[in-house]
Amino acid sequence: MRVKHFFFAVLIIAVLSACGGKSTEIAPPTVVPSHTPMPTATIIPTPSTPLAILVLPVDMDQTTSDLYQKTVYDLAQQSNFRFQVRNSLTAADLTDSTLKVVIVLPPDPGIVSLAATVPGVQFLAVNIPNLTAGGNLSVLAGDSQVELPAFLAGYILTMLVEEYHIGMVIPKDNVDAQRAYIAFANGKTYYCGLCRTFYIDPIGYPQKTEVLTDEKTENYGAYANLLINDADVDALYIYPSLANDELLSYIGTQGVLLIGTSMPVPRPGGWVATIRPDTIKAIQTAWPNLVAGQGGINVQSPLGLADVDPDLLTPGRLRLAQETLDSLLAGRILTGNP
Repeated sequence: MRVKHFFFAVLIIAVLSACGGKSTEIAPPTVVPSHTPMPTATIIPTPSTPLAILVLPVDMDQTTSDLYQKTVYDLAQQSNFRFQVRNSLTAADLTDSTLKVVIVLPPDPGIVSLAATVPGVQFLAVNIPNLTAGGNLSVLAGDSQVELPAFLAGYILTMLVEEYHIGMVIPKDNVDAQRAYIAFANGKTYYCGLCRTFYIDPIGYPQKTEVLTDEKTENYGAYANLLINDADVDALYIYPSLANDELLSYIGTQGVLLIGTSMPVPRPGGWVATIRPDTIKAIQTAWPNLVAGQGGINVQSPLGLADVDPDLLTPGRLRLAQETLDSLLAGRILTGNP
């Protein structure tokens, strides 16, 4: 009986062993170490951190104000400067011993006398008239170039109208205006080379008309009409000293294209683009000298294209215009030579 029980127990154990199969060791899950990047080091301003102040007029439109503020803020951050914005500037604002740079837009707060009180601070006057650079005052004046915008205007208008029927209105007996017209004509030639036309061209383009020095401004439109109606001009560039808002708005009703250095509001009909000084780039260019304590310089604004009508100056044409402008600014194209 005991023998039977013994064999029975052995049998049960054998059956259980057969059903159990092989034991499997389960490996613990692999843990992939996560990399947490270290936070970017941030300079925490302290009372000894250099300070830059931007002075903007209180009535400046918000978009332009934001652009100036972002530009100077970004420059200040790159130089580890603190940054403040003011709507006015007095002697009391200059008492901070950490103040290093002040950038001022019109109206003039008396920047010449203010700069003289703190010779260790660099000032940049932006488009404030009748200032002379010197000492710790640098001056970013309105663009005085007449040839570069005229050349680019001739280049752009030539690519937009058939048979190159472009023209320019200039003041009579003005040497700078004559140079600008030559540059305007060379801009046309630079675009089209010999500018061969399908029809015989008895007139020759570009055309120009000269406004008498004592002419009343309300009569300027008649000079433009001479080009539009008598010379069959389809696109005009008005010399900046003649280009008042009333004239440009009137020309905009005559069915021709216009390009200029300042666009009236509302926008005239046929306005292609504005060729104007790029003040933002000029400030960015002047900044390294300001923070290095090197002042008393005249800062030249590079030109830029603004108010572009994308239906007229399409992306491909705009690219060509920008490449030409870049070459003009770099001195690779001379406005006095085709």
